[in-house]
Amino acid sequence: MTDRMPHRFTTTPPRRGRTPLKPGGTSTAQVQSLTRGLNILEALARAEGGLTLTDVAQRVTLPTSTTHRLLATLEKMGYVYQAGELGRWYVGLQAFAVGSSFLASRDFVAQSHPYMRRLMEQSGETANLAILDGTEAVFIDQVQCREMMRTIVKLGSRVPLHASGVGKAIFASLPDEQIDAILKVKGLPRITANTITSPETMWASIRVIRQRGWSFDDEEHAQSTRCVASPIYDEHAETLGAISVAGPSSRLPDERIKQLGHVVAHTAEELTKHLGGRWPHPH
Repeated sequence: MTDRMPHRFTTTPPRRGRTPLKPGGTSTAQVQSLTRGLNILEALARAEGGLTLTDVAQRVTLPTSTTHRLLATLEKMGYVYQAGELGRWYVGLQAFAVGSSFLASRDFVAQSHPYMRRLMEQSGETANLAILDGTEAVFIDQVQCREMMRTIVKLGSRVPLHASGVGKAIFASLPDEQIDAILKVKGLPRITANTITSPETMWASIRVIRQRGWSFDDEEHAQSTRCVASPIYDEHAETLGAISVAGPSSRLPDERIKQLGHVVAHTAEELTKHLGGRWPHPH
């Protein structure tokens, strides 16, 4: 069972009485410090179990002294904290608060949660919600199943569009020209033995997903894990994100995948209509 079956820019002169910014001046240095600080936050967010000062410095390619100074500033503001015998650094509560404000601004996240919970109850597997960010899908909500062995993803983690359930569901919902541009820039790197690496096979998979309204990840991103996903649309039939169920391959044989495909797609269609969106897939 497989899927393989313009912005305008203007220039405004400086207002009278204001001094234009000078290259290499204080403002430039402040922007550089801000960029470095954000790079540190991103490095910590991607790390499992925190990072030592040396680890952080290496990942952001900065001197240890500069890294420590920036970490100290971020710590005072609550964006990072230090703990443990090794003095590892972690993302702080303030960073979570800022990230949560983004989720709060996306009303569909809160409205999606009851549908995800119902999907988890119907399938017995973990339900996930993801959105498109650039050329990747990002997990932003999850309802875990009750099984001892279950598939868990870290909120905020990213997966490729070509090799994941939510990614392929979102990928297939994009315009052809956007898909083609992403393929040219990102390619189809192999992640597991089952990852689709042929453009022809990927386009064939996209056509199948568009026809039936759901995608299937057959251990293409993680071994021993299968996933079924379906996109969620707005009023213009443009993608808001994707909802999925994922679990161990041992609990998701081919026949079960077919059943869940229809369940996930039906849930995604209901959620789309609840949000005032338009479901573009044929029945």
